[in-house]
Amino acid sequence: MDYQQIIAERHRNVLLLTLNRPERLNAWTPLMTAELRHAINGANEDPGVGAVVVTGQGRGFCAGADIGGEFATQLDKQDRADSAESADRAVPSAAADWVTFCRRSKPLLAAINGPCIGVGLTMVLPFDRLVAAPGAKISARFVKMGLVPELASSHFLAARCGWGAASWLALSGTTIDGTEAARIRLVDRVADGDVLEQTMAEASELAANPAPQLRMIKELLTANAYGVDLSLAQNRELHALNDCYRTPEFREAVSAFMEKRPPKFSTSA
Repeated sequence: MDYQQIIAERHRNVLLLTLNRPERLNAWTPLMTAELRHAINGANEDPGVGAVVVTGQGRGFCAGADIGGEFATQLDKQDRADSAESADRAVPSAAADWVTFCRRSKPLLAAINGPCIGVGLTMVLPFDRLVAAPGAKISARFVKMGLVPELASSHFLAARCGWGAASWLALSGTTIDGTEAARIRLVDRVADGDVLEQTMAEASELAANPAPQLRMIKELLTANAYGVDLSLAQNRELHALNDCYRTPEFREAVSAFMEKRPPKFSTSA
């Protein structure tokens, strides 16, 4: 398959996937996820690949959703669609969702080399290992866009860094660097050298272990360590997101982003 928004490169027993929209700081699109799923599926079926590393091209990892494209399309859909039917259609089946896919795949590692914002962060929270450059900018800034977290990140934030830190990250929408992210355990390690080189070395170490057992261990950790139905967590988030998409706060956030100005939110509940 010829990819448009990622680059896939085999390095011995590790597949390196590079998000490849550097002119947009690798901002997320649905096509990007489709291509990642296709490439990771291929790795899962390839006995010569033991682990997968995801990183970003250029100076960014993934600067969140492509506001000018995906969010504008979402607004247009909400203008034309019945709200209740739209909310129902937006909730994916457990078999199709990204989190379940990640947890059932071979080991997944992220080399966070730059801005990792919104969905850029939440899409890698279910990964097995997160390594960040010291200066990487990391944020779950959904509230700043009049939205709520997704991809079960309302669970993963707390599971990774605890209730207090997760609450602050999600409620404030603050941005922290890679060093701080490692201190609060949002990421597993801050690189003391080249972030991709170090992540690839860790991926090679995992890839040397037997693939069936690696995937069984991942499923056991998912079932026994989390203690939460991740599909249900995502369904709750998606229903809340669909409510958010119809709010004036979301529209104001998008308008402010496009006009390069601070949003003006109402403080009334």
